[in-house]
Amino acid sequence: MNAADHQADGTENPPPASGGRRYWNRADQAAGGLAADLVLYALSAVFAAVTAATSTLLPHRAWGAVAVFGYLAATIAVLGQLLARRRQPGSRLAGTAARGVLTTVVWTATALVPLVWQAVERAGGRLDRAQEEVLVIERSGARLLDHGTPYLGRDAIAALPGGDQLLGYTPYQPGMAIFGLPRALAGAAWWTDARIWFAVATAAALGVAVTLLRRQVRTVAAGPSDPTRTASPVRFAAAPVRAGLRDAAGVRAVQLATVLPVCALTLATGGDDLPVLALCLLALACAARDRYVGAGLAVGLAAALKLFAWPVALVLLVHAVIRSRRAGARLAAGAIGLPIAALIPAQLVDSAALVENVLRFPLGHGLVTSPAQSPFPGYLIAGALPAGRVIAAALLVGAGLLIAVRLVRRPPRTAASTALFCGYGLLAAILLMPSTRFGYLLYPVAFLAWAPALRLAGTSTEATHAPTPVAASTS
Repeated sequence: MNAADHQADGTENPPPASGGRRYWNRADQAAGGLAADLVLYALSAVFAAVTAATSTLLPHRAWGAVAVFGYLAATIAVLGQLLARRRQPGSRLAGTAARGVLTTVVWTATALVPLVWQAVERAGGRLDRAQEEVLVIERSGARLLDHGTPYLGRDAIAALPGGDQLLGYTPYQPGMAIFGLPRALAGAAWWTDARIWFAVATAAALGVAVTLLRRQVRTVAAGPSDPTRTASPVRFAAAPVRAGLRDAAGVRAVQLATVLPVCALTLATGGDDLPVLALCLLALACAARDRYVGAGLAVGLAAALKLFAWPVALVLLVHAVIRSRRAGARLAAGAIGLPIAALIPAQLVDSAALVENVLRFPLGHGLVTSPAQSPFPGYLIAGALPAGRVIAAALLVGAGLLIAVRLVRRPPRTAASTALFCGYGLLAAILLMPSTRFGYLLYPVAFLAWAPALRLAGTSTEATHAPTPVAASTS
């Protein structure tokens, strides 16, 4: 990176929009964003219908049978918005605010309603209304309450009946057991279902993140204390346009983190990934607002729940250190301190059980194998080639080394570039992992969708990294 890549104040100039990005922007903003909304909801309705008719997983079939009506209603609603926009281009019914309200309604109809319905039926005795991870987390909460650790040791797992050994493993960080405490304390009821609390945590984290991104950006203007800087009339004039683009980008980002079928289905049937994702998105929003204490706490909480958040914490830490040593120290306190604090009790109670569950089982060295077997390249290589698992592991390590080199040579200087780094990095990891799930794609999709909203919603320092909407519109 040379001097031309930086502005006079030391910040990084935004890279010019590539052809792919311009094409995406045109498609995303067509008809005020409604064209993409229509495609999203219509295709989601098809996915839900196919899932209801063909899935071999009963919780998934139950989700599809309910969610299809929510997606169909949303499709009809967007058709109405397009009609209103055609008759009156400035109609509020077709504006960004209306799109945001519809997103909330669709998430309620396609994720929360199926979730509550399945939780109620499960509390009434149905045994096919939750995926295995819900049972695992609830049992880990009971063990945490009774024994001080959510993990069973290898010998204890071996003593379980063959069909229960898989459920004996808890391949999560210790903090995940917190979501199992309501059922351990209050017994079997619909509201003690771990998925209910996954949804509460997800909604709270996303709500705070969106609120942060929608707050007014402080624009740096000339003043007696800084005679070298001059106010930019273009930036002041562009502020309302930037705010509109920011809100539209925020609606799209929230859609792809909530109503996208891979997210809605995951929350309704299993759900443990959604609070982790939402906390990571909150951490990125805090970083965009230069709130590194909050960013550290958010990503630290996520890392105390699941290993997937650890790479995000690392990239955020590099970003914060690049901004300033003080920012790095503030973020590190939570990003590193909280996961360590969560691990200490489990380590003290039974360190061997911690290693067995958190490391040996995910790496394929447990008593049983993980059911995560989506046909991505890493899984196919591991199963089809001689020494396939070694080859897949080597490819994964190689990809990690390349990402590490990139992180050192071109560290992310904005929250938006941090989100892109996390999105592409996790996408590579998911594709190359020997054992993985299709649902894990919700992480890179959400991170990549979050980047445009972050780019348009930064503080006075973050905002200088993105082109003004006026300049972007003339390109």
